[in-house]
Amino acid sequence: MSTAQHPPLQKSVIYIRNLANCPPSYLNDPSRKDFFEIVWLKNELPLHALKNPELQVKGDWIYLIPPYRVHQLNKAGKNGVLISFKQEMLEDEDKEFLLDLFKVFNVQGEFSCLHLAVAEAAALASVYELLEQEYQTATNSYLIVKALLKVFLLKLMQVKEQQSTSHDINQKRVYAFFMLLEDHYQEVRNIEFYAEKLGISAKRLNQILKENLDKTGMQLIHDRVILEAKRNIIHSERTIKEIAYYLNFSDRPYFSRFFKKQTGQTPEEFQKEVKNHIESKFNTLV
Repeated sequence: MSTAQHPPLQKSVIYIRNLANCPPSYLNDPSRKDFFEIVWLKNELPLHALKNPELQVKGDWIYLIPPYRVHQLNKAGKNGVLISFKQEMLEDEDKEFLLDLFKVFNVQGEFSCLHLAVAEAAALASVYELLEQEYQTATNSYLIVKALLKVFLLKLMQVKEQQSTSHDINQKRVYAFFMLLEDHYQEVRNIEFYAEKLGISAKRLNQILKENLDKTGMQLIHDRVILEAKRNIIHSERTIKEIAYYLNFSDRPYFSRFFKKQTGQTPEEFQKEVKNHIESKFNTLV
């Protein structure tokens, strides 16, 4: 994992860069889909519009972007750092840690965003400095980098915990549902299957999801299918017809009707829109 000569992204398990030195080749690399991404802006305005305009201030902002997400956060010319890592770096960790990781990265949405207080930024910076120093060392230790990454993530979870409402059993069920969904959404699209796996009724699971996310289980399943469809349209070489079969639709017209019903666009219209976006906004996270 020596950074003296970095391996290609698809052969990496962790990737750390100053945003100013993050090459367009990384942003355009389809292997990015496999990585959790942490974008830490320093003394910058947030990249997305906030509900409360008064909070749109310069400071330290951290964006936590889960794998397979289609996101359009333009970080061109921003001051800060990028940490990307694959889940396999943490696969031997306990289930509770992984559930908390999924929670802090907001796996049911596009991304999670934290506005850091000065003390929080300082605490994270001390851990990041050690992580980057070990990562940049030609003789770095994978075990040390992994341990420091976990400490960094635990610090992030601590910040998120302080900024959020307290955890409860139903929030844990929500994230357990999303972990199941990641494994089964291509083959299983009925809420009863997921409820049975969680040991509760479909009615109760829908109630929990509605209370926490304001969506039913079926809506969230459909959201995940659409997310994967969009990711394939943007990053894969598959045709629309091939994507339809990949996602287990019986034919392309059925897939197109489903896509339009969920998004208001046909797959072809979305594909054209994405191409225009990439051509018009160089060095944008897509």
